[in-house]
Amino acid sequence: MFRGRFVHTIDTKGRMSLPAGFRSEMQARSEKPPILTNLLNCLALYPHETWLEVENRLAQASQLRPEVQSIQRFLVSGASECPVDGQGRISIPQYLREYAALEREVTIAGVGPRIEFWNKARFDQDLVVTQDRYHEISSVVASLGL
Repeated sequence: MFRGRFVHTIDTKGRMSLPAGFRSEMQARSEKPPILTNLLNCLALYPHETWLEVENRLAQASQLRPEVQSIQRFLVSGASECPVDGQGRISIPQYLREYAALEREVTIAGVGPRIEFWNKARFDQDLVVTQDRYHEISSVVASLGL
């Protein structure tokens, strides 16, 4: 599992280093390149096999439901293999950088089975919203048995 948060910089070519602990965990989980895709307001990096599980679950859902088609279109069409280079960096495709508004400072957040990449200002704002709604959100989470 990935946990913790870091702020790293992204260069003009879209390269960014992964925190060492995240990098070693990613490599321990799979010899294949991780998969990067868009999520709501951020990007998500999955170990290769974990991503395949996500794709398989989506493929098993009813293809007649427009919501399933929409989420497949959003997640799967946005997905890209992102190998880690010899210096521990990944190269984030331009279309994903634009989608997530990744600029110089990027917040890298370990959130369990995936790593999220956020525009730093957007991440900070999301935390404020979460703190403001903490009691409401925690009640919903508690109702799910967590």
